[in-house]
Amino acid sequence: MYVDVIIPRGGENHVAIDLIVQHIRTKLGQQNLCKIYPNLNVILSTFQIRGMHTLIRDKEIAKHDFVFYSDRLIRLVVEHGLGYLPFTEKQVITPTWHTRDELQQVLSILSAAMLNSAVNHLEYLVILFQDQCTLELISARNYVVYPLFEVERAWRTHYVHAVKELKLEKSSSTAQLIYEKLPKDISQRHVLLLDPVLATGNSAIQAIGLLVRKGVPESQIIFLNLISAPEGIHRVYKQFPSLKIVTSEIDVALNDEFHVVPGMGDFGDRYFGTDDV
Repeated sequence: MYVDVIIPRGGENHVAIDLIVQHIRTKLGQQNLCKIYPNLNVILSTFQIRGMHTLIRDKEIAKHDFVFYSDRLIRLVVEHGLGYLPFTEKQVITPTWHTRDELQQVLSILSAAMLNSAVNHLEYLVILFQDQCTLELISARNYVVYPLFEVERAWRTHYVHAVKELKLEKSSSTAQLIYEKLPKDISQRHVLLLDPVLATGNSAIQAIGLLVRKGVPESQIIFLNLISAPEGIHRVYKQFPSLKIVTSEIDVALNDEFHVVPGMGDFGDRYFGTDDV
């Protein structure tokens, strides 16, 4: 006898059945969107990744656990996104004196991080490094860029330039650019754009549009996030079809308040424990 799914207590276990149905619908939605948009990439869902999603989505999880597992997931998404940056062949000699052909990341790229949160204004910081730079759209703290530095330590140790700012005003339906000052050679670099959640896509479209107007080709922008809503994906790709999106999960939809459902709540508030502030 062969079975695909085993449900404890069978048809009486309505909670388990609802969870399985929701998971199957989500996976079918992901596959359809990936067929529509070939530059949309959902990282491979393993038991480990599903387990971390279970934890960060749980409203009862402790703050320090939410931070720990969010950082782990962010790092996995960043690692995946870095694989789309340009590499070149390099020959190395191993400690056993064997020659081996490997790959080396091409320098003179731009690594950009856009971080959103539910606040009235956001700051856009540009931190320049020796051969790369990091752009960061943040409110108060850079909760997504730390895992990026953990993955690429050279970007932190070769810091040589200063911080510059950009501000956005954001509401449920619009995002207005107020001020920007970006590196002069930004058009010659690749960009990593980071945001914990892609919901409506309003802020993302503003940030991507800014980069494109500065001369960055769409194909050289990689947008990384933990969770994406189908509505946000459609809006972003309607304007920027050559952009790459890397996410760990595509959720069901946006609700009437423009929140991703089932989602994980306000990422910034949960990360910093400011839910009740």
